[in-house]
Amino acid sequence: MLVRWSLGELPAVLAELGVERPFLVASERWSLDLPTIGRWSEVPSPDVPVPRAADSLLAVGGGSAIDTAKNASSQTGLPLVSVPTTYSGAEWTPGFGVRTPDRKMVGGGGGANLAAIVYEVALTLELPLDVTVGTALNGLAHCAEALYVKGRNDAGDARALEGARLIGGWLPVVAGRLDDRAAREGLLRGAAAGGEALALAGLGLAHAMAQALGGRYGLPHGAMNALCLPPGLCFAEAQAPEAVERFYDALRLRDLRGLAALGGFERLRQFGVPEDDLTDVAGAAAGRAGNANMPRPATPAEVEELLRSIY
Repeated sequence: MLVRWSLGELPAVLAELGVERPFLVASERWSLDLPTIGRWSEVPSPDVPVPRAADSLLAVGGGSAIDTAKNASSQTGLPLVSVPTTYSGAEWTPGFGVRTPDRKMVGGGGGANLAAIVYEVALTLELPLDVTVGTALNGLAHCAEALYVKGRNDAGDARALEGARLIGGWLPVVAGRLDDRAAREGLLRGAAAGGEALALAGLGLAHAMAQALGGRYGLPHGAMNALCLPPGLCFAEAQAPEAVERFYDALRLRDLRGLAALGGFERLRQFGVPEDDLTDVAGAAAGRAGNANMPRPATPAEVEELLRSIY
């Protein structure tokens, strides 16, 4: 997959891929001067009416926009070029969730034809604090889980450790100075490393919990990962203590709840999750692929205990 670090390189990327008529998937907030033959702005959306004249898809935005475009790519076979504007890492994997406009999960799939990623730091400079912290901690969860899931490998480990080092170093700086371009670039490079680690190794229990919560209630995936990563790591530490220790060494801090608090994420109850639902949410999380990827999958009762620890 082609990876470039300037929006100015997009025309050359399209030329290298041999495409001339990309169809843009992006919310209305992005009014970029890009070479496209049309646009779909309902993000997220379970369906995108891609015109027959399109020879490729161009996604600009965070995980919702990129997942929407990945769904369209899987249905049409068209190559996808992603321009991420958050730290979600969705640009690295062919799998996707299908959400309604109110962000409720209604399905998912795989098979997106990933062709290229074009990163542009300038597109992240206006990200609000909560989205910055939430999506960065989603990226950090990619780094942590890549080190201990069943699919872990040396290449994934290298990218995961680099990502943890960069995110741990730059996120507090960015949280204090949201318009710091150099710090934003460091954070974006960390998230890119985490996304690649995810692609190489796969997801774990923290993501399974975050997906179950976000899909059921339409909650931000980044915020849910910010809350679910600490208990997910606690569970993993009993099974893969050396891997978790490597993660903490690279991160150079252990207060993950402190990182989450930078974005205002402290407890599940603040998001309106009913306590009476936790048993059902735990069962759904236990059945997800991320939990199956753990060295030992958690039981529904264990997942419920972890969720209650952050309630």
